[in-house]
Amino acid sequence: MADSNSSPGSPGENPKSNPDANPPSENESSIETLARKVQESLSIEKKHKFWETQPVGQFKDLGDSSLPEGPIEPPTPLSEVKQEPYNLPNLYEWTTCDIDSDETCTEVYNLLTNNYVEDDENMFRFNYSKEFLRWALRPPGYFKSWHIGVRAKVSKKLVAFITGVPAKIRVRDEVVKMTEINFLCVHKKLRSKRLAPVMIKEVTRRVHLENIWQAAYTAGVVLPTPIATCQYWHRSLNPKKLIDVGFSRLGPRMTMSRT
Repeated sequence: MADSNSSPGSPGENPKSNPDANPPSENESSIETLARKVQESLSIEKKHKFWETQPVGQFKDLGDSSLPEGPIEPPTPLSEVKQEPYNLPNLYEWTTCDIDSDETCTEVYNLLTNNYVEDDENMFRFNYSKEFLRWALRPPGYFKSWHIGVRAKVSKKLVAFITGVPAKIRVRDEVVKMTEINFLCVHKKLRSKRLAPVMIKEVTRRVHLENIWQAAYTAGVVLPTPIATCQYWHRSLNPKKLIDVGFSRLGPRMTMSRT
């Protein structure tokens, strides 16, 4: 799953270049690491202004066994779902991105290539090909209306993007129809415009119009409230180049031929 680095509180993966970091010990599993991060978030009373207003699990409810099993909010009658898009700042407008169009797909590719998930030094970003994007965004039963963009009204330049694709996810003994939210990206120069919260609300509205009421998303930071964790690694395809440009370095007792 791809992630975003531009959401409120940033639901996004941010690969870090830190060759001196120690790997997790055998006694510290990824679940334990996640639990520690949650506790740290609680201890410093970190506020998540957007997510604390949303129907997601909250940190304060952790360990509360009295909460009922099931959705946090019941489905709303479709007639009561907001029919009009949410308002954007005056300089911007909604667009539905037709991934089948070469022109639009190129716009999406360029936006992600220049503004999506990157390392801390802004040296590297994920580079998803147009072929990959079409594969990821057009699973069986997908909705074109869930491929949402934001354009500048005057220039018509694509400046933000968010998507949803349908998924069936097992929750204990029940298979639930959900949407997988992905590729949330806002142009670097517009991160202060608070576009991401409106974009999340808009994709939620469009998902509700299809009578789907749950969603799943991934994040590289601790947001209210994780239900699972996954650890993965990147394999360097050209380690010599990465070392030459200072992105990584040879580890102790490691040679260039072995790395």
